[in-house]
Amino acid sequence: MKVKVNNSYSEWFKTKTAVTQGDPLSTLLFSVVLDSEITHLEVRGNITTRLKQMCVYADDIIIIGRTKQILIDTFCKLKHEALNAELIVNNNKVKYLYCTRKIFQPTYLNTGIEQFKQVNSFKYLGSMVNTDNSIEEEIKERIAAGNRAYHVHKKLFTSKLISRNVKLQLYNTLICPIATYASETWVLKENMINKQIIFERRIMRKIFGPTRRDDGYWRIKTNQEINKILKGQNIIRFIKKQRLNWLGHVERMAEDNNVQKIKTWKSMSKRPIGRPKTCWEDDFWKI
Repeated sequence: MKVKVNNSYSEWFKTKTAVTQGDPLSTLLFSVVLDSEITHLEVRGNITTRLKQMCVYADDIIIIGRTKQILIDTFCKLKHEALNAELIVNNNKVKYLYCTRKIFQPTYLNTGIEQFKQVNSFKYLGSMVNTDNSIEEEIKERIAAGNRAYHVHKKLFTSKLISRNVKLQLYNTLICPIATYASETWVLKENMINKQIIFERRIMRKIFGPTRRDDGYWRIKTNQEINKILKGQNIIRFIKKQRLNWLGHVERMAEDNNVQKIKTWKSMSKRPIGRPKTCWEDDFWKI
């Protein structure tokens, strides 16, 4: 091995210690090696004609196939290419998901060597992916994560030494981003909007406390009082602002960008019978 410094090379020397896990160089080397192996899979075609697609972020890989056999063949080839670079697939973390509107009983995906459990949903990069592409499970997961974040910092929100304005800033910094993670891609229904507003009002009542009545008794603040305190800047308003920022970011992308292609892509197949689901762009213009 040689070291290059200011266009000058050192003398050759031997290395006896491999790259450690905490070394910044290890992530770079891993990404370079994995990218090299993935290019051998020959994922060609456009979003309409391509039989297989891959979503890769670090070591989190999703293989999307139009048929079960294509999925199995791509996985086996990926595993073989990874072994060439001495990378091993963790079979305990591999899940199989079948996207359909039909009701089915989960089975297993058999590759001939291993069997992988079929699931109805799994988490990828912090977001829930499920069989029917419903966002309700994701929102429930986000609200639960927001509740956990609140209870972790409960002492701050119930402390009498901290002003209400500071508590509101803590909420906007520590809890709201967790409860609205990846909300830029959400398509909201009325029941989902109500669940998020209820979640926020519950925390706001903890922050601002009860109201004293004329007879000396205390009562919790009404929804109208909470809205007046927030001046209309509630969690739904924050989500719509995030979606607007994301739309502007997408519109500024180049035409050959994958995100821009997906936004302008039109399916060649027909929609199934029944009321069609609201598209993201259609829901966006309701703002």
